[in-house]
Amino acid sequence: MGEILITDVSLRDGVQSLLATRVRTEDMLSVIEILDKCGFWSLEVWGGATFDVCLRYLKEDPWERLKLFKKHAPQTRLEMLLRGQNVVGYRHYADDVVEEFVKRAYDNGIEVFRIFDALNDTRNMIRSIETAKKLNAVVKGVLSYTISPVHTVEYYVEVARSLVDMGIDIISIKDQAGLLSPKVCYELVKALKSEFPDYPVHLHTQTTADLAQMAQLKGVEAGADMIDTVFYSLSCQTAHPPGETMIYALREFGYLIRVDEKLYQKAGDLFASIRKKYRKYDVLPPYPDVGVLIHQVPGGMISNFISQLKEQGMEEKLPEVLEEVVRVREDLGYPPLVTPTSQIVGSQAFLNVLHGERYKVVTKETRDYVKGLYGKPPAPIKEEIINKILGEEKPIYHIRPADLLEPELPSIREEAKKMGARSEEDILSYALFPIVAKEFFEFRERGEKAPMEEVAEERKENIPVEFIITVHGEQYHVQIAGRGEPTAEGKPFFVRLDGKLEEVLLRPLKEVENIPSPYGEITSATEVKPRRPKPIGVGDVASPISGKVVNIKVNVGQQVKEGNVLFVVEAMKMENEVHSPVSGTVEEILIAVGDVINPDEVAVRIKPTKI
Repeated sequence: MGEILITDVSLRDGVQSLLATRVRTEDMLSVIEILDKCGFWSLEVWGGATFDVCLRYLKEDPWERLKLFKKHAPQTRLEMLLRGQNVVGYRHYADDVVEEFVKRAYDNGIEVFRIFDALNDTRNMIRSIETAKKLNAVVKGVLSYTISPVHTVEYYVEVARSLVDMGIDIISIKDQAGLLSPKVCYELVKALKSEFPDYPVHLHTQTTADLAQMAQLKGVEAGADMIDTVFYSLSCQTAHPPGETMIYALREFGYLIRVDEKLYQKAGDLFASIRKKYRKYDVLPPYPDVGVLIHQVPGGMISNFISQLKEQGMEEKLPEVLEEVVRVREDLGYPPLVTPTSQIVGSQAFLNVLHGERYKVVTKETRDYVKGLYGKPPAPIKEEIINKILGEEKPIYHIRPADLLEPELPSIREEAKKMGARSEEDILSYALFPIVAKEFFEFRERGEKAPMEEVAEERKENIPVEFIITVHGEQYHVQIAGRGEPTAEGKPFFVRLDGKLEEVLLRPLKEVENIPSPYGEITSATEVKPRRPKPIGVGDVASPISGKVVNIKVNVGQQVKEGNVLFVVEAMKMENEVHSPVSGTVEEILIAVGDVINPDEVAVRIKPTKI
């Protein structure tokens, strides 16, 4: 038997799959020091959702995280997951952004790039692969696995052939939804090893439906050279096989594995206590999600659905949304459900159910996908769907999407500096997530001028009824809905926390000042503007979904036509364009970029044109 190489993905995909990627860097440094001594082929610690979440929620610099990881793990290759032309975002970026990001990632410590495209359109991977190879980095070329009538073993072999021609070092199978069965894994690995005998085959399999351990075992039997695992305290559910168990099983079959399993378990023991700090995000059921074999929605998307449905008071609609996901995915040509296509399909299914009519409201990303701006779908999109979404426009599947994009960095460099960028890495953060990066820069600047723990100088009777609190960089929308009769225990208040109504008992400050908050320290509180009025006329335009305003396309006094885009709302990581229902004049704009808006609030008022 030969040697099996192992990559540990605990500090990237483990925390992303089970703890919403919310684990702070400081809690991972002691763990990575142990992992560094275990003897892994590599440690995947960056990329995927970690970049966005660092900036958006944790208010940490992802580049500084990478530097710290490299400092604390000098012996082991560091690896990242890169979304090809999407980099670590949710849209295609120009080639200059892709090239500069790969270079900066390499300079800051990444030696292995695991590169994928959600549609397996290798045209979207070529620029990042070429750039990484010029730097002498190791490239894993990824096959994004899914199940459909078109995703056969022969299909994946052809995708692998294209990647091999581009110069990759390792063929990687990415089973992000936990769909890869032992039988298909064996057949696929066998075919890849037969066609490309000189290339190592790597298996990344997630445990959502509890197929992963069996799939890895059969894949190794068929000739796979490398597998991904996590330590036991971040394993299973929607994560990955426990490495300690896989090492034990594979050694029984005679395979050589150079990982120190006792040290590996020590890292798992340490994280078991750390995990308790993040119980707020540790909400997945303790049993496998066998439903994923039908709807194919990755675990992280389920929690997003639940959150969005709660905001709309439609929690009971989850089964209907999951059924709609299956239909939307078929409509759109069976894309694998992995970022960003999982968000595109999931958001569209959610909107279809929310509005009671399929494709009545279409996200910008769905429109771009159908047009071909994300690449060529695996199977043809239904003609009636193309016509309904694009109207008279025609798809452009014959064009590499990035060829339509002008260089981005020259035009935003000075803008990024004005917003607070201090380095080339900051400029890249701004290029990828302008609003989120700006908010992070402002947070960072405030942190230099004042301590993080901001407290009011004195209590005032004129307490705001609606405000946003920030806890460790994550924002919560709070509304005081009413007050009950005071009792001996305190004053009862009815509070909506992110839309969910709860009763809170306020006691005298001296009784509670020494009781620690389960959420950590509140670092800031910002009063929200008075609630916007409810729509009553045909020109009162509201958002179709709760979310954050990321762009306003019109000004007061501007003439608009029916169908013109008025503003853009981000929800579930997708941008939803809100169109004018009538022709007329923009009379009032009640929103600003960065505002949180709900469907029952007027955002823009249009004075209709008289006929």
